[in-house]
Amino acid sequence: MAYLLTKTFHLVFVIAWMAAVFYLPRILVNLAEAGDVPAVRARLLLMGRRLYRFGHVMFALAFALGLTLWLGYRVLPHFPTLVVAGTLWLHVKLGLVILLFAYYVWSGRQLARVERGGALGSATLLRWINELPLPLLVAIVWLVLAKPF
Repeated sequence: MAYLLTKTFHLVFVIAWMAAVFYLPRILVNLAEAGDVPAVRARLLLMGRRLYRFGHVMFALAFALGLTLWLGYRVLPHFPTLVVAGTLWLHVKLGLVILLFAYYVWSGRQLARVERGGALGSATLLRWINELPLPLLVAIVWLVLAKPF
């Protein structure tokens, strides 16, 4: 039962983090399109800051539970493990998760740059960048479900 609860909450926190991963760059697009309207910019910056903090908390919880799923057998007696022969898929998945996290941090740094008065790229460029997490997420889900290697 502990394994199923751990896996359930891991998935819930991953979904919550992915919501932040998808929406924070969209806030950047809106900031680029807002121009110099102070009230709109202030609201978007507030939303972005709160979402970025929320995303970090969700990532930390998902990471801790994922680590428990991976290596929990070392600490918790009778806890099933993912550490078996043929886990190359897991290492590739973790690499893709690291790329997603780097993307998320990059988005947060762009938000901080705007708060300091810096400029963003064009709205069109940001829209293209906004699409990057989707293929990564599809690859991660496929690796988890198919375990191809």
